[in-house]
Amino acid sequence: AGANWNVRGFYDDQPPAAPTIAGLPYLGTSADLNQVTEPLAVAVAVGSSAGRAAVVARLSSGQLSFPALVHPAVALAPYQRISLGEGCLIQQGCILTCDIVLGRFVLLNLGCTIGHDAVLGDFCSLMPHANIGGGTQLRAGVYLGTNATVIHAVRVGAGATVGAGAVVVRELPAGVTAVGVPAKAMSKY
Repeated sequence: AGANWNVRGFYDDQPPAAPTIAGLPYLGTSADLNQVTEPLAVAVAVGSSAGRAAVVARLSSGQLSFPALVHPAVALAPYQRISLGEGCLIQQGCILTCDIVLGRFVLLNLGCTIGHDAVLGDFCSLMPHANIGGGTQLRAGVYLGTNATVIHAVRVGAGATVGAGAVVVRELPAGVTAVGVPAKAMSKY
């Protein structure tokens, strides 16, 4: 937050149909990114938790750094005791309360809310308007769909996926996909 960035372009392992997107030039693949010879700050903007983790695993150049990037229209202040891991991306309209820990490469898409004392593990992905209650724990790689909610003090296991609009009211085990209100594992439908 507060830094000015000179955005050079973007890298993608699937070359785009056009040489530019939103005025930014395509610069190559992750293999090309590993060949940079000067320090370069990188934002890994991949929505999927597993996809983002896979991209980060391929980036091995010691020249690369991964700053936490926070949109200026995010409710976040220093006194709130919020810990941001490297590579976090927090988009416009998010609200973070206090005593929050975000692991490495966490993505908070547009308008997410994070309650007090929440802990989000590495590579968690929250899609637009996902809501996390206070004291909630999301283990590594959790994916919450658009408008999903996890109520106060609930744990969601590593690699779990919560569908759009679902409301999690009790602990979810690792690796499940849960949908509905209240959210239930897909095998129960």
